[in-house]
Amino acid sequence: MTKRYAVVLAAGQGTRMKSKLYKVLHPVCGKPMVEHVIDEVSSLQLHKIVTIIGHGAELVKSTLGERSEYALQEQQLGTAHAVMQASTQLKEEKGTTLVICGDTPLITSQTMEELLKHHEETNAKATILTAHAEDPTGYGRIIRQSNGDVKRIVEHKDATEEERKVQEINTGTYCFDNEALFQALSQVSNDNVQGEYYLPDVIEILKNAGETVSAYQTERFEETLGVNDRVALSQAEKIMRERINKKHMVNGVSIIDPSNTYISAEAVIGPDSIIYPGTTLTGNTAIGNDCIIGPNTEIKDCTVGDRTTIRQSVAHQSFIGSDVAIGPFAHIRPDSQIHDEVKIGNFVEIKKAVFGKGSKASHLSYIGDANVGSDVNLGCGSITVNYDGKNKYQTVIEDGAFIGCNSNLIAPVTVGKNAYVAAGSTITNNVPEEALSIARARQTNKEDYARRLKRKE
Repeated sequence: MTKRYAVVLAAGQGTRMKSKLYKVLHPVCGKPMVEHVIDEVSSLQLHKIVTIIGHGAELVKSTLGERSEYALQEQQLGTAHAVMQASTQLKEEKGTTLVICGDTPLITSQTMEELLKHHEETNAKATILTAHAEDPTGYGRIIRQSNGDVKRIVEHKDATEEERKVQEINTGTYCFDNEALFQALSQVSNDNVQGEYYLPDVIEILKNAGETVSAYQTERFEETLGVNDRVALSQAEKIMRERINKKHMVNGVSIIDPSNTYISAEAVIGPDSIIYPGTTLTGNTAIGNDCIIGPNTEIKDCTVGDRTTIRQSVAHQSFIGSDVAIGPFAHIRPDSQIHDEVKIGNFVEIKKAVFGKGSKASHLSYIGDANVGSDVNLGCGSITVNYDGKNKYQTVIEDGAFIGCNSNLIAPVTVGKNAYVAAGSTITNNVPEEALSIARARQTNKEDYARRLKRKE
């Protein structure tokens, strides 16, 4: 079997993005563009992937990690020059090399596999991935010979009126016979206005040498979108979002308004879950079966069990069990563990806390740095006072405890199993098991005080 390789072009700064973030690191549905490309390329089981890095080299390497080898293009002198930087890894290899841009996040492994297969079946030295464009303005046109082989690529600005009518365009993705590629690269000139070495010149060099140059036209034009500015970035985001949402709906998820639902590429959602409008699921979020999420809910890097409802709330980097009810207007901050059958009600904030099975904080509470047992009831306005201005301390509330409304638990403190804390208490000492703790000022009624006060006015 022919060995296959890939070169991913990811060295450009992307000045048209007008951003301090390097172009290929701009996210599409929560994942950097170049990572989308590498993920799809990796699924082709190639022998070697080489990513050409330049601007933001270390950031790109830290994003992609060991999924790719790297070659540094210190000066950005064109696409042919970029591919030449991979000569150390690839020049002596035999096989087929796929060259793809890191700013094409929508391209799929299916399309790349079709391109590779067409290239190998036609015994071409080079194959161009093309597409039909309804409006080809600005694209290079593919001019074919009568037998279907590529005669030449003509840029829009150089095309005749007749050539500009051609709607088959060059997408900038290619397959090459690897040996022919590196031989031709050594012949590429920078005798042009920009003084750069262009990869399409390799096509012309191979044609002049009498080699076969083929083209494979994909039916999925949107996959070929190259992102060079924020307008194209928004277009890629929209297409990717539609693709992701469709995948979930096909797999049994009800998305009530897909155009107003934002789901990351990594998110997993179980069947028979319902996602309401305004919901954002980002990062490595996993939603179980039969859940109700939203409307207007933000979940990031969370695991959510089955049959859980989260309405109009925010949850980040936490575990949420099954049969849990959260919201509306709750905030689950990082490192929280909400176990099964818990209720977290409106205007409750949970931070770095564990909630045992069946416990409840129904409204207007802050529970931070706490370990809450099972079947605990936290009344309205319950607060774990975890911070003294310098250090944070833990509150422990054991199984079956009942915390009355408007109680302050001054950490570090433990409320024992099945203990009661009276409403309005400020607890500074541990409460034993089965005890009732009352920590509030004794009520004093001063008869006729208000009447006397009014007389003085």
